[in-house]
Amino acid sequence: MPTHNAQVNLAHRPRLADLQPITAGPSSHATALRSSPQGRVTPASQLEGRSGYSDEFLGEFVVPWPTVSTPDDVYLLGNPGNRLDYTHFSISMSRSRRIALYVGVNIEGGSSVEIVRSQDAWAYDGRLPVEAQIGDDLYRDNLLDRGHLVRRQDPNWGAEAQTANQDTFHFTNCSPQMSAFNQKTWLELEDFILENTRRWKERATVFTGPVLRSDDPLYRGVQIPRAFWKVVAFLGDDGTPSASAYLIDQTRELGKLELVFGALRTYRRSVVQIEQLTGISFGELARYDGFSNEEQLTGTRIEALIQRPEDIRL
Repeated sequence: MPTHNAQVNLAHRPRLADLQPITAGPSSHATALRSSPQGRVTPASQLEGRSGYSDEFLGEFVVPWPTVSTPDDVYLLGNPGNRLDYTHFSISMSRSRRIALYVGVNIEGGSSVEIVRSQDAWAYDGRLPVEAQIGDDLYRDNLLDRGHLVRRQDPNWGAEAQTANQDTFHFTNCSPQMSAFNQKTWLELEDFILENTRRWKERATVFTGPVLRSDDPLYRGVQIPRAFWKVVAFLGDDGTPSASAYLIDQTRELGKLELVFGALRTYRRSVVQIEQLTGISFGELARYDGFSNEEQLTGTRIEALIQRPEDIRL
């Protein structure tokens, strides 16, 4: 399948120098937080016993927690995978970048609960030092969004849906994205995954993370990721294990001499490409990905531009 290109209007790309103020909404779970000089912190004791990501969520299609080629950068937590476990999802943190290397969430479509967003107040995770997490100082008085990596609605299922919703509002699950980004197709992809698991009452496992490069642009002492990826594992209509991968990449729209951000474009990529790009291994998932298999057979890199919902294929 050939690579597709899109035209971008470079004249209207926002710069970090043009950032404008934003305001945060009130917290609906402030009682679960304590104050610190840097902001609110959820005490470690209140996060004990979280179920976290399950690698057996898809039954016999076991999807282990990913591993990285640079384990020294994973924040050590003393548990298998060095994960921060939350309700129905988990996170592995980068020590050097102070954001998630990757997150993994189990989605149960049959017991999904719709929870209206009534808060936009984020908290530090008390299981990590505050200094190991990027907080509101990065996002204050500008147009940087606090972007959920585990989408807020995805873990909201079953009796613990409300707790799962609150758990997603931790800075460990947050990655900086320009609010002016055209995220339409990325959101349509997330909607597609969630709505289909709900419609068919099916299950899916989704991994998401930033592409961390040494030359990512610097703002307020923080390197801003220029791309984000998503890998989905699920069972096909006939029960066959399946996987697919996606990437938002704005590299082509970045100015070479100034920090200029352009419109995001969403691509379907192979699982193998995401592994090579990030240094993250998804175990045997590439075996179940059509793009990875076709690339292996043809020796040709495959990517498909997603411009509208009908372009999305799991």
